This record gives sequence, structure tokens and C-alpha cells, in this order.
Amino acid sequence: MPNPSPSRAAALTVTAVLLSCALTGCGGGSGDGHGNLTAQKLNWQDCPAPSESEGGGGAPSPLPGGTQWQCATMKAPLDWADPKGDTIGIALIRARTSGDPARRIGSLVFNFGGPGGSGVTTLPAFGGDYAKLRTRYDLVSFDPRGVGRSDGVKCEDDTQLDAYFQQDAIPDDAAQRKALVDNTKAFNAACEKNSGRTIPHVRTTDAARDMDLMRKVLGDDKLHYFGISYGTELGGVYAHLFPKNVGRAVFDGVVDPTQDPEQGALGQARGFQLALDNFAEDCTSKKDPCPIGDTPKDVKDRIGTFLESLEGKPIPGVFPRELTRTAATNGIAQALYSKDFWEYLTEGLEQAYSGDGKVLMLLSDSLNGRTEDGQYSNLTAANVSINCADEKPRYTVADVEARLPEFRAASPLFGDYLAWGMLSCTDWAVPGAADHPDVGAAGSAPILVVGNTGDPATPYEGAKKMVEALGKGVGVELTYKGQGHGAYDSGNKCVHNAVDGYLLNGTVPPAGTVCT
Repeated sequence: MPNPSPSRAAALTVTAVLLSCALTGCGGGSGDGHGNLTAQKLNWQDCPAPSESEGGGGAPSPLPGGTQWQCATMKAPLDWADPKGDTIGIALIRARTSGDPARRIGSLVFNFGGPGGSGVTTLPAFGGDYAKLRTRYDLVSFDPRGVGRSDGVKCEDDTQLDAYFQQDAIPDDAAQRKALVDNTKAFNAACEKNSGRTIPHVRTTDAARDMDLMRKVLGDDKLHYFGISYGTELGGVYAHLFPKNVGRAVFDGVVDPTQDPEQGALGQARGFQLALDNFAEDCTSKKDPCPIGDTPKDVKDRIGTFLESLEGKPIPGVFPRELTRTAATNGIAQALYSKDFWEYLTEGLEQAYSGDGKVLMLLSDSLNGRTEDGQYSNLTAANVSINCADEKPRYTVADVEARLPEFRAASPLFGDYLAWGMLSCTDWAVPGAADHPDVGAAGSAPILVVGNTGDPATPYEGAKKMVEALGKGVGVELTYKGQGHGAYDSGNKCVHNAVDGYLLNGTVPPAGTVCT
């Protein structure tokens, strides 16, 4: 949610790796202009340790049974309007199928969201969750252009990012508003200075064309695809550009493709408020007393009072940094991405009320892509670059101020923060492509669209909007009545059976199926 363009959700799976370690100590056409790039042979080798831009850490461990993760780099045109010009390297990762080669369907390509999340880092971190799918597919993911090893966008350095994330993102007066605008301009100017070659070419349409080249280079007639969060938008854009090339595809944690950035931010305000309501209800409904409030209203009132108390008076966080109101809001939002994180939120709030902001700051750091040693991945830089290249609207301070009442009504806690986040693309060097993505995909194979009724980051209503936008006979909606961002990784057997049944056997569940 501190995602600088709040109409898109940062990938939960990317940040969950960082959080766990911190808390426990661990344009149209068929694409035939590819030229000779379609004939390239990938040089698959054992994967190295992730780069700093991918989040760092050790090389991926083998899967159960000993299968090694393999990495390669695919060449793609830097500018798809000039397919024979300069190229860009797209970093790939795969695990070969564990099943009978004769029953292999092909490659299953994952995008875990962001935009800005490294698939090369995320897929091996959660590869065990997809063991059943690996019985018939090679599992494949990638760093989209501008992300991680794929010519990752560079903006500010680690020291500057520490200051950037400590700034007051909820300005109360003219001086604070000017500081927010100036900091945003400085960040955007750094992106242009350090990555001016790349940022004009990181639109979602560019990544979709990369995926079609990837399909060909991997030797598949169809693209079999699993998109999560922003990955659903990328998948929808791919289906629009290449409807006849869509194989078996699943969208989970669905972005509403009909919304402009303002509408998306407002939807997230409602979504995170709903998740906060559910968290407060859960904490106070258990047998043991809730340590952060006696009633759901008391829990939320105390959180609001605490955040206001941080205005101008932060508390110790992760030394030497202090927990500001912005960082605390980030941390609360991060914990609302998954019900599994709610215990950390309870612990973090209980400690923060006593003057210790460490847990909330670790939660905030994980969402911003910051490791314990103070290094940042390029999650934020890529996120801003892709969003601003995609999104045409450019909002002003006056625009935000005019809309604040509606945002505050949607969420007393998150409304202001999400509204002011709309300034992130102001003064961006590259014009935005459109108000919202085009995902109409007449002629595509069925796409299974999974919506979660308790999803804070991509609210449930977006699944229906995606189905409608994909077009008649394409989108098939499945509802999961649960909590958190996305559904498949919740472990719900009904969702697993439906998704696995389609991807493995081609069985499309009845439209309107509901899992509880």
C-alpha cells in the first residue's frame, strides 16, 4: 500500500519473504516482428544468488526431490516499435516438470504482481506451493523489464530511500504539502537521470509482448499463465493483444481494469478499511482478551489515536530510524495483506503503544523492499516507473484536496494517505499511455478469474469487472469468501481444486462457483 501509485497492489508474496526473515531471523498485432529473436536459444544454468535489485539473499534451494532451479536471460527488443534495434535482457527462472514427460503440457508462466516484483526471486520462495502444478508443467517466472535483473530501473540510493519513506506522506499544511511535492519531484528526476534509457519502455504492453516472445522461445504454442495481483492486469493486456495465443490462464487477486488511478486508489481505501474492520472484529471475538482493544470500534479508535500521536513525535523503530506516522501506516497496511500477518499486527500495535515501534517498522520495510542490512530492492523504482508509464492522468495538489472528503469517508485511517499517493506520477518524464488498460479478449480461451471477498488491495468487485471487460465467453468468475490478498495461496481446498482442475485437466469450473 505504500506503493507510490496506490491503484496497484504490491505483491504480497514478494514482501512476505522479507517479512518472515525480519521477524523470525531468517499495441496489437501477432508479434511476428520478433525477427531472429524468436530463434534464440536460452542458456539455462544453475541460478546465482539474487542481485541487490532483486532483494538479495542466497541462491534458491533445490525443490523437494532435488530439482534445481535454472536461470537464463532472454533478449527482447528494448523498443517494440523498433524490433530490430537495441535489445534488453529479460531474466527468467524455471523448474522442470516433475511428472511424466509424455504428459507435460508446457510451461506455466507466473507473474506475482507489483508491478515491480521479481519473479526470479519469488517463484523459488513459494515453489513448493505449486508442486501439483509442476507434475504437468515447467514452472517459469521472470523479472519484467525494468525489474530486478531485467535492466532494473534505478532511482534513489538506499540512504535517500530511507529518507523518502520517512517523509510525511499525509501533509497537514502548506509547508508539508510542498515538501511532499518536492520529494516526489526529486525521486522522479532521479529515475530519469539514472534510467532514462529504460523508463520509456516499461509499459505493461511492452511486458505483454515480452511474454509472447517468451512463449515462442520456450517452445509453446499457447501461453499458459498464472497472474496474481498486478499480474492479472498484465495477463489481461496479453489476452487483449494475443487472444488466439492464450492457453490455460488463471487470474487471482484481480485488478479492476475499468478504473483510472483515482478510482483505483479510492477502491483500495475501501478495501483496506474493510480488512481493518475484519481484523478488529477477529481480535475482539476470540476467547482470549484482545490486547489492543475491547471492541472493534475501540481497536480502530486506538489505532487512529496512536497514528495521530506520531505526528511530529515518532517513537523508536529500527535503530537509528524512528517510526513515523507514514511508516506505521505502511506497517499496518502490510499486515492486512494476509490473515497470517494479523498476529504480527496485534504484536506490533501492542508494543508500539508501549513506545516500541520495531515490529511495525519491520512490516513497513518489508512492503518497501528493504532488507535488514539497509539495502532496497528496486521494487519501488520499478513500481513507479511502470505505473507512470501506463497511467495517463497526472494529478495536482488541488485535485487531491478536492477529493479528500471522499477518500476520508471511504477510510478514516487510509484515505488521506492513498489520496496523496495520487501525486506520484506528477512531473514524470514519460507520458502515460491510457486512463486504464484494455483487456478485451474476444476469441481467447477461457480465463479463470478468482476474486476474494476480503481482499484489501484488489477489492473483490474487480473480479466481476475483469470478467465483463474480457468479454463474453472468456472470463469465468470464481468467488472465495476469505481474507487477505488473493485466494490460491490461502490454502483453501475448494480454490485449489478449481484452479488445479483447470490448469492440469482443462476443466473449467461453473461460472459463479463460490468457495468458503
